[in-house]
Amino acid sequence: MYVLLLLFGFGALTFRNLNIREEDITGLPRKVSDKLGGLWDIAHQGMRENRFLRAEKALLTILKIDQKNAAAYNRLGILYAKQKEYKDAIDCFEIASSIEPTASSLHNLGLIYYETENYDKASQAFEQALKLEEELAARHIAYAKVQEKLGNTKLMLEELRRAIELEPTNESYNLLIKAYQNLGMHAEADILSDKLSRLKQKPGPSKSKNRVARKRRVV
Repeated sequence: MYVLLLLFGFGALTFRNLNIREEDITGLPRKVSDKLGGLWDIAHQGMRENRFLRAEKALLTILKIDQKNAAAYNRLGILYAKQKEYKDAIDCFEIASSIEPTASSLHNLGLIYYETENYDKASQAFEQALKLEEELAARHIAYAKVQEKLGNTKLMLEELRRAIELEPTNESYNLLIKAYQNLGMHAEADILSDKLSRLKQKPGPSKSKNRVARKRRVV
């Protein structure tokens, strides 16, 4: 379930790809361009309102007009994943990745493979996504989870540490602490817990210092 939450979170990244595709339609005849733009609006609204059938029809119509629209396939995959229609979701993400391999589509594919317990394929998809874009902690966390399932403990720990480097959040720290505890590495878990506690207690810059800093920047 955690992995599917990640998938829905990454749906926001898909909008970046959608915007690129929508810019591309400006080169099409005005009538076709307007129709595609209207269909994207319907799809976006349908997804926001959980009107899945409406969104699906809009996306399928887009694909009838533009059969190689990777963003539409990726968005359709997210829609199917939300409805737990995993086979259809995999098909859509695979097609999207074959047309235009983006970190987002590959990561989404990996998440569905993970959810369906196809860990080898999930690992491959995550690896490809990380090669394209490795600066997001969530990608490393997902990759770490699949390595845990495959029994690759060393790689799992490396990926969780990398996630902390990128985003030192409570979630990132707690995932690594839990991993240490599960492996019986209690000393490492205690050290990391102490570090997290110190980070929580560390006071932020005072308001007066912030005001001085802002004045200096203005000058």
